[in-house]
Amino acid sequence: MQVAGLLPRRWHDEGMSTSDDRALSFGAAAEAYDRARPSYPDEVVDWLLDGVDGPVADVGAGTGKLTSSLAARHGDVVAVEPDAQMREILQATVPGADARDGTAEHLPLGAGSTSLLTMAQAWHWVDVPRASAEAARVLARPGRLGLVWNYRSPADPWVSRLSAALGGADSAGQMDGIRDDGPAVAAPFSSCDRIVVAWNHLIDVDSLVTLAASRSYVIVRPEHEREQVLGAVRALGQERADVDGSVRLPYETYAFRYDVT
Repeated sequence: MQVAGLLPRRWHDEGMSTSDDRALSFGAAAEAYDRARPSYPDEVVDWLLDGVDGPVADVGAGTGKLTSSLAARHGDVVAVEPDAQMREILQATVPGADARDGTAEHLPLGAGSTSLLTMAQAWHWVDVPRASAEAARVLARPGRLGLVWNYRSPADPWVSRLSAALGGADSAGQMDGIRDDGPAVAAPFSSCDRIVVAWNHLIDVDSLVTLAASRSYVIVRPEHEREQVLGAVRALGQERADVDGSVRLPYETYAFRYDVT
């Protein structure tokens, strides 16, 4: 939710919380999001698609980070994204995808119309019972729900310093629980298979700063605080950069696959 894009009030119909406000922030940084956010390892994409023959829906598709990989392998992909700014970039970068306005709780898809429904960097923003019911409605039988998160690797001390400089929590503060126990889901989804892939995202210092600027908890800060954060991130990037200017940012990708029959 690629992270979810801008999630309007219809994503959460009632009671906007701080997490909801963060979910609403991404559209304002759509171009930065697209330039700097990492994609997803081939191993994860292939694992999600393994055995899938029918249409694929990528929900909370953002600017198409996961959509592009799915479309390159599978072809028949619908991308569902509520923010027009994010969707415009998606349509330009993944012209073969059928991009539609919608949310996880209100999918613009017919019953039984898709064989795989994916959400990358997005499920933690949803109303879990409603989103689970909608996924179950649109999935054919057999069908699959695939949930994916990229997460900066905590094993690297420099990454810990970067996280401290950013001063926020990835995935609405839920990542520790997702890593340990898997994401919260509702019926008919229960047991899942999971895969974890460690890899490195190679960027330059400017892209690292842009990546930081695309984080929801950075976007919503007052301007003077945001500038302080980005200055600290730039200093860390310059410290980390190799002689060619590249910065190695270690990631772990967590993917969860729920099959329903």
